Amino acid sequence: MIIEVNLLGGTRKRKAGVGISLPNIGELIKGVKDPMLLGAVAAWIVVGAAGGFFFVTMQARLSTLQEEAQRVRAEARRFSNLIIQKRRAEGLRDSLLLELQDIRRIDSDRYIWPHILEEVTKSLPDYTWLVSMNVVQTAPIPGAETAATQQPAAVRFMVDGRTSEIAAYTRFLRNLANSPWVTSVVPGANRTVVEDDKALTAFSITATFRQADSSFMRTVPVAESVR
Repeated sequence: MIIEVNLLGGTRKRKAGVGISLPNIGELIKGVKDPMLLGAVAAWIVVGAAGGFFFVTMQARLSTLQEEAQRVRAEARRFSNLIIQKRRAEGLRDSLLLELQDIRRIDSDRYIWPHILEEVTKSLPDYTWLVSMNVVQTAPIPGAETAATQQPAAVRFMVDGRTSEIAAYTRFLRNLANSPWVTSVVPGANRTVVEDDKALTAFSITATFRQADSSFMRTVPVAESVR
């Protein structure tokens, strides 16, 4: 816009085409006599203002949603890493449980025969001895399949022996039946045999090994057990 100062006084006509003049909206509205046209103009003004407000609002909402999406993606990556670590830990745990179950299964029958031999030896009375000992049947204990309740298998065994006194044979049966590690003691057929010109009683007994109650178990330090 160019400002001119009249130093000579009076009114000076403005040259045509010089400067920029804005249209007078009021005059334009006054010049419009058609009410339909006025309504259309007002409607376009309202629509333009609403559109501008809607655009600004949506831009702010879009910015907020983009920030929220970035936060959610970061949380998703973090939780994804946690899930991967959890699955790895669960796989390691399952592998260790399988190894522990195998160790328990192997260890469950490790001391069966030492217990059987010890109990049979302690139950032998005087003038009685064994000729042979054999396994009749080995089967898992029902309800002890899980690693948490793994127990030694039920071992059915048979002993053949000799005695010079029939009363000693009876004591042997009674001693085996009283053992906390032996159950289901069944006497077999017995007969008289001659060995070294002596009449002896040959007998056979069938019994089953069982896990004794914890009150019958005694633990000792390793250093003491190897002395």
